[in-house]
Amino acid sequence: MVTRDTRFIFSIALISLLSLSMISYFRTPDVVEKEEVASAKDLPDFAAIGDVKTKKIAFFRYLKPFVMANNAEILEMRRQVEGFLDELQAKGSLSAKSLYQLQAMAVRYRIQSFSVSDESLNRLLKRLDILPYELVLVQAANESAWGTSRFAREGYNLFGLWCYRQGCGMVPKARNDGAVHEVARFASMEEAVYAYFLNLNTHPTYKPLRDIRQAQREEQRQINANELVSGLVGYSERGEAYVEELAAMLRYNAKLFTELTQ
Repeated sequence: MVTRDTRFIFSIALISLLSLSMISYFRTPDVVEKEEVASAKDLPDFAAIGDVKTKKIAFFRYLKPFVMANNAEILEMRRQVEGFLDELQAKGSLSAKSLYQLQAMAVRYRIQSFSVSDESLNRLLKRLDILPYELVLVQAANESAWGTSRFAREGYNLFGLWCYRQGCGMVPKARNDGAVHEVARFASMEEAVYAYFLNLNTHPTYKPLRDIRQAQREEQRQINANELVSGLVGYSERGEAYVEELAAMLRYNAKLFTELTQ
């Protein structure tokens, strides 16, 4: 079970740095109403795979390309921000085009009190960064029972992401009396993975994860899933036990991750 305030809340109003036309410069997670998507039609039937290792490999191979595509997009945006930093340091200001793109990124990554300065651009870079595919894969496996959960099968939601508008997703059968959250339903796996990344890269609860990642950057080390996992203690009400379970999954599946790269 996950804590209410650490899920990605799609109904939160975006900060008013830009007009809606500028915000649309970057795509937003496509959360859909129940009537629009009856099931995740292209999600493999992982429950039909009897052999455990075969199921794991199939799950990892299905999800990894979505993770790598999202990381590639993030790295390209990082290169843009680094270019803006160079431009700012060389000229003392940014062109109108650069400013437009930069402010749109600041809105998407919820940088409050944003200003065109080295400090603000570095704050953005801290949030605008990749997640190791190993970490994403084991968390998705944990949250979705290896792609077999109702929320995965009906709404591409492998990560247990919540939403708070009536009809925005799927009502959990065990939801407490008085609770209003639903489990978000997505139009595609691409959108679900994008929303998950945005959640970890922006929500205050995951600042410890971003701090660890930033330290790895500053030390010029590879972004390491085994270290980042400790930053997910707030993802679940189970706290440290949840982190330990993910850490164990990283260890147990290390050989499978090697196979994925071959």
